Amino acid sequence: MQPGNQLSTKIDATVPTAARMYDHYLGGKDNYAADRAACEELDKVVPSTRALALNNRRFLQRVVKTLTQEYGIRQFLDHGSGLPTQDNVHQVAQHIDPSAHVVYVDNDPMVLVHGRALLEQDERTTVIHADMRETEAIFSHPDTERLIDFSQPVAVLFNSVFHCIPDSETDGPLAVVRRVVERLAPGSYLVMCQLVSEDPKVRDFVTDFMDQATQGHWGRVREEKDVAEWFEGLEILEPGLVEVSTWRPDSEVTPRQLTQEWIEFGGVGRLG
Repeated sequence: MQPGNQLSTKIDATVPTAARMYDHYLGGKDNYAADRAACEELDKVVPSTRALALNNRRFLQRVVKTLTQEYGIRQFLDHGSGLPTQDNVHQVAQHIDPSAHVVYVDNDPMVLVHGRALLEQDERTTVIHADMRETEAIFSHPDTERLIDFSQPVAVLFNSVFHCIPDSETDGPLAVVRRVVERLAPGSYLVMCQLVSEDPKVRDFVTDFMDQATQGHWGRVREEKDVAEWFEGLEILEPGLVEVSTWRPDSEVTPRQLTQEWIEFGGVGRLG
């Protein structure tokens, strides 16, 4: 994506978006018939998608709680944050320390509208309308500069979003990660996961289906080795790179991903 490109602020209810489909899977109400229809078609081939979305949300909540409570992180930059739901990043972090600061980033105009309404009275949290690939614009945004001190450790979240962008030497996931890492202080953390499958038929189907459904606002379902590449040079926290329902579960009865046609795969890396 070219820097400075103007994002549309128009909400098109006829074209599904990943954010609204995710909202539907989580049981939210901020989605349209087109989003629900796309989910129904997706479920015919990958029926575990709703469980996958719920487990991914729980992973995000555990990660934020862990980084705040055990590692002392008080700043979060959440790329592709999606529509507000229960136990958002700022709510989890600020429950532990009310002084925690959170910046949400999303290119979906519906996220902007609902996010700003939710956060109107919260001076420590904001949502900015930007493409996750525009690192310079995000880091230099007035709201980011107001809330995030990049001379101190920060947790940067790319939770279940990199499958929404295609591979590119300048704007693909690896390029984005490297640009972000260059701007972070030692002791910062990157949280990264995405949809992966070791079955090429599943990868091809979902990639093609979502690319057509979202009219090009999609990248691809990748493999575990692709995700591992993003963590090169980082210290990976235990238990490593895993299917996310197994990342530091709250208890032995925490729901696990039961089917494996595709999974959400990733983890947390620390800058030395």
